[in-house]
Amino acid sequence: MDFTPFKKIALVTLSAAVLAACESTPTNDVDAGGSSSASSSQSTQDAGSSATSTGSADSGSVSGQSVAGQTANSVAENASSEASVAKDAAMAAMTVFYFDFDKSDVKPETMNALKAHAAYLKLNDNAKVNLAGHADERGTREYNLALGERRGKSVARVLMAEGVASSQIEVISYGEEKPAAFGKTESELAKNRRVELSY
Repeated sequence: MDFTPFKKIALVTLSAAVLAACESTPTNDVDAGGSSSASSSQSTQDAGSSATSTGSADSGSVSGQSVAGQTANSVAENASSEASVAKDAAMAAMTVFYFDFDKSDVKPETMNALKAHAAYLKLNDNAKVNLAGHADERGTREYNLALGERRGKSVARVLMAEGVASSQIEVISYGEEKPAAFGKTESELAKNRRVELSY
C-alpha cells in the first residue's frame, strides 16, 4: 500500500492519539476505580464505625449493668485477701507477752505484734481472743491473781486502742498457778511473768 506524505502524517497523528487514549484510559480507570474504591471504602468504614459505635454503646450498657457485680466481687475478694494476710501476720506474731517483776505495763517492743493481732481481730469481728495473765511465785496467791489480771487488762487496752471491740476480748488470770518454767533463777521466774494470747 502506497502512503502519501499526507496519509503518513495522518496515520502517525492517529496512532499517537490512540496511544495517548490508551495510556490515559487506564490512568483514568485507576483514578476512577481508586476514587470509587475510596468512596466504597469510606462507606464501609462509615458503616463499620456506626456498627462499632452501636456495639460500644451496647457493651457500655452491658458493662454498666455488670460493674456493680464486679465491684462487689472485687471488694469481697480484697476483704478476704486482707483477712487472710492479717491472720497470717497475727499467727506469725508473738503470742506470749512478758512483763517486768511486779509490773503490768506492756513493753514497747511488743507493740508491733499486738498491732498484728488487732488488725486480724478488726477484720474478723466474730473472732475472739483470750488473754491469760500469769505471775511468778513471789507474792501471795491473791496478789498474783490480781497482778495476772492487771497484765491481761493492759494487753486488752492496747488491742482496744487499735480498734478491737471489747466484746472480742476475754481476760482471765491464773496468777502463779500455771508456771511456764520451774525454778528459782531470774530467767526462769521471768518466763512466768506473762500474758498468753490465744484465739
